[in-house]
Amino acid sequence: MSKRPTLPPLEALTAPSLTWESDAPHSDAFGDVYFSREDGRAETEHVFVNANRLPERFAAWREPRAFVIGETGFGTGLNVLSAWACFEQHAAPEARLHLLSTEKYPMPIEALSRALNAWPSLARYAQTLCALWPAPVAGIHRLHLSERVTLDLHLGDTTERLALLDGQVDAWFLDGFAPSKNQAMWQPALFEAMAERSRPGATFATFTCAGVVKRGLKAAGFSIRKVPGFGRKREMLAGEIIEPPADHRRRLTPWFTPPTPRLARQVAVIGAGLAGACAAAALARRGVNVTVLEREAPGAGASGNRQGALYVKLAAETNDQSRFYLAGLLYSARWLGGLDGSEAFWSPCGVVQLAPNEREASRQRRFLTRHPLGEAVVRAHQGSLEALADVAGHTEHALYYPQAGWVRPATLCRALLAHPRITLEKAEVTGLEAQTSGWRLALGDNSAMEADQVVIACARQASDFTQTRTLAFQPVRGQVSALTLPDGVRAPECVVCAGGYVAPPLDGVLTFGASFVPNDATNDLREAEHQRNIDELRAALPEWVDELERASGPLTPAKLTGRAAVRAASPDKTPYAGPVPNAEAWQRDYAALSKDASRVASIPGAHHAGLWVSAAHGSRGLASAPLCAEVIASRMLDEPLPVEGAIADHLHPGRRLISALIRAESAKPRG
Repeated sequence: MSKRPTLPPLEALTAPSLTWESDAPHSDAFGDVYFSREDGRAETEHVFVNANRLPERFAAWREPRAFVIGETGFGTGLNVLSAWACFEQHAAPEARLHLLSTEKYPMPIEALSRALNAWPSLARYAQTLCALWPAPVAGIHRLHLSERVTLDLHLGDTTERLALLDGQVDAWFLDGFAPSKNQAMWQPALFEAMAERSRPGATFATFTCAGVVKRGLKAAGFSIRKVPGFGRKREMLAGEIIEPPADHRRRLTPWFTPPTPRLARQVAVIGAGLAGACAAAALARRGVNVTVLEREAPGAGASGNRQGALYVKLAAETNDQSRFYLAGLLYSARWLGGLDGSEAFWSPCGVVQLAPNEREASRQRRFLTRHPLGEAVVRAHQGSLEALADVAGHTEHALYYPQAGWVRPATLCRALLAHPRITLEKAEVTGLEAQTSGWRLALGDNSAMEADQVVIACARQASDFTQTRTLAFQPVRGQVSALTLPDGVRAPECVVCAGGYVAPPLDGVLTFGASFVPNDATNDLREAEHQRNIDELRAALPEWVDELERASGPLTPAKLTGRAAVRAASPDKTPYAGPVPNAEAWQRDYAALSKDASRVASIPGAHHAGLWVSAAHGSRGLASAPLCAEVIASRMLDEPLPVEGAIADHLHPGRRLISALIRAESAKPRG
């Protein structure tokens, strides 16, 4: 596989057609059972857990990274839950488990819950899984099952999903319906993808001894052996791969080759806003000690507004940016709901995106036609707003995102930073110096500290360091307005977006806005921007504003309070999330691109070892910062990524260095 695989369409997947015998599901399409009706859990433990030697491997695991299990065919989740239970029983307290599983036909939550009811001994694990079960949208869905156990559901065709996986596996559960009944899955490409995503010494186990499986595994480089099967099945296969084949997917984009993993016992995070707090929390969850350095206070910048909307505006035509933001929206909603005490800072009330004109309505319709994501993710709405928002109003067309909502950003930041492995210090970082084993951070009081690795997450100040000076940022001023809601006036029960947004009232105060002023880095309150927010609110909800004014008189800037802050955006409006490139080395190593864009030097990208950045989240940080934190933490600790490799490359802080070289070539006169 020398070329990066094409990303599949963004769409909802088809649920399986099932026939039930008691609580045992049977696939109508494949004519096969999901698990043994005799003793499915015992079979799982024999075939997958024990044949991969998981009890002894878990007990001996002392690596700083997570042990990774890959599975072909999630089904009911029985294999995954059994592995989780085995891990809890045998692993050391500091060990971590990363599960990843593919599924083309994800069960609805009702069917999943019914199937797992067959195993009372797994009830606690099943309850957690069902509470986090995602919408059946193609892509990667990261679920934090516990502080130490993570599950990535790769929804879509198994071979396709493994080809897109950015990560390596220690043990494979080669599951799925029998080869005679699901020939499309058991193909050479599947075994080749497994081999390329394997770590040296990775094991596999499978219930089948079919010839196509034996030949495919051998051809891909696995050694195989027959071992006793379960119950009436005489034999099954197990084995390992000692020297996996090289991964050539970045042959055409060598600059995005990940840096070599290094020690990460103590990490410094610069900035305690949303990006920094998310990064610190993601690392602390993985057992890393984190020091967060903040010159003011958590959420002091744009993350300090009373309320922020978790929303996205996706392109009508599929692009990598929309793929990332959709994944970010779904991840943030699931992650927020799983945090302890989330009711103090998170309201999954839904978001309505109005179409203020026919052009936007047409764009929304094109988006829905091209992206059938299912009503659990987004659906069209026409007519009265009463049913969705409980306010007077009418819309010719709108999009409704039921999983979105609003957050108290500063409260969220403080909650994330309260982790026992996180230390918050008030300090200004004035410089970074690479050391043999890490980084020296110069502080504003002429002191210094050292860390194994550093994450820069201080918004537009992220480019103030020598190593990051090539990162381009655009300051964008935003002012929100606040109004104490008069008695007796209904308020929106979900977030309503148009030119701006209005959130449901918090403690009797309505928040709306925000202004959008590019290239303005001031934070004074302005009457003109209050008026702009009023005008946007009136344009979006004219009947409701009329109702409001009948109760309290004309809505004027004099009646409003508010807050202004400066966001940081990148020129292409995608965040920077990943390792910091060595710009001088990139410009030297890939200089030929400025003469001929096809001249790709086969040199892996040079990075400032152990230096990372999460910045340029703009006004959509609630949908981007949590997932970007997972991208960085996963890469830092050598774990599978929560996004496809192409999306990780799209987020890479060095992307503009390459595009600048290519633009220089394309700008030259021809002929």
